[in-house]
Amino acid sequence: MRDAVIVGAVRTPIGKRKGGLAAVHPVDLSAHVLRALARRTGFDPQSVDDVMWGCVMQVGEQSWNIARGAVLAAGWPETVPATTIDRQCGSSQQAVHAAAAAVISGQADLVVAGGVESMTRVPLNSNVSEGVGLPFGPGVRERYAGQEGFAEDAAVPFNQGVGAEMIAARWGFSRRELDEYSLASHEKAAAAQDKGWFDAEIEPVGDVTRDEGIRRDTSLERLAELPTPFRPDGVVTAGSSSQISDGAAALAISTSEWARAHGLTPIARVHSTAVAADDPVIMLTAPIPATAKVLRRAGLTLDDIGVYEVNEAFAPVPLAWLRETGADPTRLNPRGGAIALGHPLGASGARIMATLLQHMRDNGIRYGLQTMCEGGGMANATILELVA
Repeated sequence: MRDAVIVGAVRTPIGKRKGGLAAVHPVDLSAHVLRALARRTGFDPQSVDDVMWGCVMQVGEQSWNIARGAVLAAGWPETVPATTIDRQCGSSQQAVHAAAAAVISGQADLVVAGGVESMTRVPLNSNVSEGVGLPFGPGVRERYAGQEGFAEDAAVPFNQGVGAEMIAARWGFSRRELDEYSLASHEKAAAAQDKGWFDAEIEPVGDVTRDEGIRRDTSLERLAELPTPFRPDGVVTAGSSSQISDGAAALAISTSEWARAHGLTPIARVHSTAVAADDPVIMLTAPIPATAKVLRRAGLTLDDIGVYEVNEAFAPVPLAWLRETGADPTRLNPRGGAIALGHPLGASGARIMATLLQHMRDNGIRYGLQTMCEGGGMANATILELVA
């Protein structure tokens, strides 16, 4: 029986908005990790059956199937095809799912999956234009009209920040709880960076060698001073939200048999995958049903999972996930998350997976789980099994 294994993973450092990666075109940022992946893993780009690339703001420099531009910019053979995927924040995690399905089904032997987002150069919501019509349409707007958190007159009527406030209210999280969680994310990321735990997964870009978003000088006092932009009497701030960032990441996915026949070493098996959806207004709760779904599919329980990565879009998201699943908080995001490291939308799924893989390898952890909330009230969930 064919399987799907990851044989290589690499990412750029995550750049701050207008930081060290701001001058790099997102096509070239993508090409950078493609070249690094081939060199580090040892595969011939000629053997790649497809490149599946996540990107959310597919406009301007990230338009016209950025995946194909990345292949050409990387200097790979013109015969290597590529496609761009949008499942919002989970776009590159969805790319991994699609790549795994392709190799398991026999439609491909080697697929590169990953993604990119330059949020400096292609800002959030830059793909929304009144000139050519607004997204969602009258049917969606009529369905959710009048619901709390749904802004009928807005260009994008669903708001993730408002959704985060709704989660905090539903689960009863205080401002201090969110700030404490956010501070811990920075502390864990700083410790991981100081210990060199990110080094193996990062391919430097020029002089940018380390993640730029970690705030070593933050404190509960500083976090407490930040305003609440989503609700005047709210609890969610910029400090308890993911950072606007630039970055790219890529993984090589094949079968065990093909990999070994071509001198590649499997690192982890894509054990099980799932997607789920929930209320699009509160928007950020779908990691909870996605986790339950992928565990059922895998025949595992949370007790079997040695590490969990739950994307820190906003602090209430992983906190609600912990509350509902009863998971061990010491296994959650052990090297920090998007609050500290950043969230380059289309790249984040692959970035998180590269970090998850490295943590599993460093600590001999058999099973790891990754899930992330997505625009529209969706979530991807993936269970990896270490084989090397």
